[in-house]
Amino acid sequence: MYTSIRTLAVCCGIIAGAASAFEGMFTPGQLPGIAGGLRTAGLQLEPSELADLTKFPMAAVISLGGCTASFVSPHGLVVTNHHCARGSVQFHSNSRNNYLENGFLAASMADELPAAPGSRVYVTVQVDDVTERLNGGLDPDLPPRERYEIIEQREKTLIKECESDPGHRCQVPPFYGGLQYQLIKRLEIRDVRIAYAPADAIGNYGGDIDNWRWPRHSGDFAFYRAYVSTDGRTADYSADNVPYTPAHYLKVSADGLEEGSFVMAMGYPGATSRYARLATAAHTFDWAYPQLVTLFAEWIAVIEAAAPEGSDQRIRYASRLSSLNNALKNLRGQIEGARRQNLLEHRAGREAQLDAWIAAEAERAPFRDAIRQLDFVAEQTAAEQKREFWYRNARRPQLLGAAQRLYRLARERSKPDSERESGYQERDMNMIRQTMNLIGRRYDAGVDKEEWMLFLRGYLAQPKAMRFTAFDAALGLKDGYGATALSQELDSYYAGTTLNDKATRLAAMQASAEELEAGNDPFMRLAVALYETDMEIEEASKTRAGQTSLLRPRYMQAIIEWQASRGHLAYPDANSTLRVTYGTVKGGSPLDGLIYQPFTSLEGILQKYTGFPPFNAPAVQLERIRAADYGGYQLEPLGSVPVNFLSDLDSTGGNSGSATLNARGELVGLLFDGTLESVNSDWLFDPRTTRSIHVDTRYMLWVMEKIDGAGALISEMNVVR
Repeated sequence: MYTSIRTLAVCCGIIAGAASAFEGMFTPGQLPGIAGGLRTAGLQLEPSELADLTKFPMAAVISLGGCTASFVSPHGLVVTNHHCARGSVQFHSNSRNNYLENGFLAASMADELPAAPGSRVYVTVQVDDVTERLNGGLDPDLPPRERYEIIEQREKTLIKECESDPGHRCQVPPFYGGLQYQLIKRLEIRDVRIAYAPADAIGNYGGDIDNWRWPRHSGDFAFYRAYVSTDGRTADYSADNVPYTPAHYLKVSADGLEEGSFVMAMGYPGATSRYARLATAAHTFDWAYPQLVTLFAEWIAVIEAAAPEGSDQRIRYASRLSSLNNALKNLRGQIEGARRQNLLEHRAGREAQLDAWIAAEAERAPFRDAIRQLDFVAEQTAAEQKREFWYRNARRPQLLGAAQRLYRLARERSKPDSERESGYQERDMNMIRQTMNLIGRRYDAGVDKEEWMLFLRGYLAQPKAMRFTAFDAALGLKDGYGATALSQELDSYYAGTTLNDKATRLAAMQASAEELEAGNDPFMRLAVALYETDMEIEEASKTRAGQTSLLRPRYMQAIIEWQASRGHLAYPDANSTLRVTYGTVKGGSPLDGLIYQPFTSLEGILQKYTGFPPFNAPAVQLERIRAADYGGYQLEPLGSVPVNFLSDLDSTGGNSGSATLNARGELVGLLFDGTLESVNSDWLFDPRTTRSIHVDTRYMLWVMEKIDGAGALISEMNVVR
């Protein structure tokens, strides 16, 4: 039996200060163990209360399934980032009624618009350690694929038990590489509506030019509202539904912060790789990231050419373009950060130190053997990722993706629910249905075809050994296949498909595999032709996952014990579960001669204004700024209303929308980005360069009051000074 993480931390006297300053995305259960560090930093709440997800303020922090949000009123009002709600705004926008350009404010609750299909609010209500139930009693000599299957079935059993309580969605994420598992029970609210989102000229001011940059002047905030049935149960959208009443909601500070103030962020960070082995890091930075940089740059150019500015197609692809530009800039920052920090050399040095620690005691030899095997699996994984890279991209067309999902669903529906692949069980039907609904608002055949042409050109440029026979045969691909012939072949797919019709897609959810196989839709025929190849790839991946599920926990146990011997706290890599990070409002100097002040002001908006996107602030906003109409929201040392601020909080993707709280647990901002110099902290935390960017609640309130007339929402919230 391994020693639990919490017990290990206590017995070794580990405290937060032993780690690098403010480093760590801590689980709520770890917070009592770092109470001293939290109090020293300035927290005025009781740290042990932060570990209770049913109490204030943790109960107010929620997940949107990719972003974080918070309740800010007793009537289900939810605040998150503008870019997290932008997809829903885009869903209702077109060239005649462009809410992206003009913003949206519901005149009353009855005027709130349904969020994009599939939108959810997840409220965490219970967390239990289920490590023993997941991997207890497993024979270490089990074949990897069998090991994977047993763990997966145990996970399904736990989830089924948990979800026997209607209206809840449960998950069993691994921590420390599978050394620990938690069963997380979440209330799933399915009726989510847009209450207010400022125009892009405020919510996305600076656009992709300013993205990952400081100074920033983005009003990156928006409001949803959560609805439930009249009896308080989770329900699909209905005009009869009523606003959800949260157990707790956050007070919103109009007084804000100043430089050096304590702050903490509560959110759902996506993924970090601080414990990844050198083999994985080398593959990522030497091959994977450079490949993606090239692909994303070309992909963006293709969409911009096929969907001109101002067209309905551009509105449909606005969210995709924004995501691609964001990812491209992040990847470039990651590559540059790894070079500047000598990441691979640092990782090699850390592994040498770990090897020396293992070698110092004979009983640690099993760690060495597990790590060697883990590195071998990592090398296998890297080789497979290289081979599959262009094949996976060549399957990106939206209707092909829909066809593949529908055909897989038909195959899975013939099995008992407990034996179906995760993602295709009865619990997943509603989400699949909403995904099929969503396609129509984010799809254009002309743009989709140009994207497919790009991916196929990349695929055809690969050596024969990197290609897949079934795919080549199904599309009739061969060496020397010209652009004209390829274009004509693809035209037949778009001309012959009926999957561009929503009713057809929804009806196909009930079809049998035999019925789909007998059809004539070209995308469905391609999906059927690729099924066996895709299953072979999936099986190989599951076998590697089975190997990793045995080896990685042993590696992480070595890391934990080694760090404990040095007085350091091992926190788990981010995995989209609720975490807390804390620090101070702080500027910095990430590079020689580069100085970051901690706050930006309204006047900075004027300085950047050009009159053209993305620096096209609304005329009324410019007038208010020039008139110094601060409305009581100014920060005295700044002499203006603060727009955005910097902190030294440890964060990553998924933290978008995270509640930024002051020492009393009041909302003082929303975390929405990091600086370009800090994105590499996903792999290596650097206290000098790591900075998070937040939108200040004083700016949010100022925009709501002075620009958009959202006084009713301000009155609904508990605004405090």
